[in-house]
Amino acid sequence: MRHHRLFTPGPVEVETENLQALATPQLHHRSKEFSQLFDSIQEKLKRLLYTENPVFIFSSSATGAMEAAVTNGVKKKCLNLVNGAFSKRWHQITAYNGVPCDALSIEWNKAIKPEMVREKLDTGEYDAVTLVFNETSTGTMNPLKEIAEVVKEYDDVFLFVDAVSAMAGVKIEVDKLGIDMCLAGLQKCFALPSGLAVSPVSERLLERAKEVPPRSYYFNLNIMHKYYQRSQTPVTPAIPHLFALDRQLDYILNEEGLENRFARHERMAAIVQKWARTHFDTYPERGYESKTLTCIENTRGISVKELNERLMNEYGMRISNGYGELKEKTFRIAHMGDAQVQDVKGLLAVIDDILGLE
Repeated sequence: MRHHRLFTPGPVEVETENLQALATPQLHHRSKEFSQLFDSIQEKLKRLLYTENPVFIFSSSATGAMEAAVTNGVKKKCLNLVNGAFSKRWHQITAYNGVPCDALSIEWNKAIKPEMVREKLDTGEYDAVTLVFNETSTGTMNPLKEIAEVVKEYDDVFLFVDAVSAMAGVKIEVDKLGIDMCLAGLQKCFALPSGLAVSPVSERLLERAKEVPPRSYYFNLNIMHKYYQRSQTPVTPAIPHLFALDRQLDYILNEEGLENRFARHERMAAIVQKWARTHFDTYPERGYESKTLTCIENTRGISVKELNERLMNEYGMRISNGYGELKEKTFRIAHMGDAQVQDVKGLLAVIDDILGLE
């Protein structure tokens, strides 16, 4: 099978060293050696996320962690902030699980504004809010800091954040922001194979989860916390992925460095977004563009499908079409994970050549 270099917003390219880490001989998940691995990962994830809270590890996609947030953390009613496909999915997850909820839905090319959130929370109807920080379907980065400040004004309202396509690419100070769950899968900015999700969980959320009638076993936060205290997981986790995660966290924290990693993502975003505005346009409203992927409005009416086929067949590269209803109306270029500036410059040069752009 021919490998295509991925400039898609997940999965992304995985370095050879991390692929090799997956082949580490297995540990038993109730052994002392496993607990040492677990503790090593905990310490590093807490540094990455600027938190003292336990960081739970889910052997699932991030969708599982999204489900855990709303099934464990809502007593009264959840407000789901919707401006894209994945925030819409979180609303669907909430409703499918029988959790009372409302959606605050706006146009997909607009960002959620803090005053919108305050207006809804002033009603007193809600005790939880879900927010997709970086909407992968639209390339919109919602103003997390400002929205978190609003949510803090309401003592009984918890904040759950999908940081799937931002975590490990953008600085997220979980404790300072007062986030009760901040979740992500590892196949995006972590630059690891898909299969694990992580999320810090606040102490007050664990207390609330004790008061909420159990809606799940696999995604029960208090069961997970019980085993966390033993440096274990409730059920057998994806152990090969944990070896790769431990190795990649060493690289992120000790070789590249957090501030360097965040700055690299900003440099790549600036390059791709300047190119997009020169030849097409960016889809999100100005000032709210993602730092990890760019959603490009197809103002030239090109066939994105044909462009991608040529990229794959002739150059061994792959980008993403628009998501869902945005297919062919937009296309997405990811600049996340371990991708470097020269990588995205090379991709853009190839697209220029294919499309005859100058």
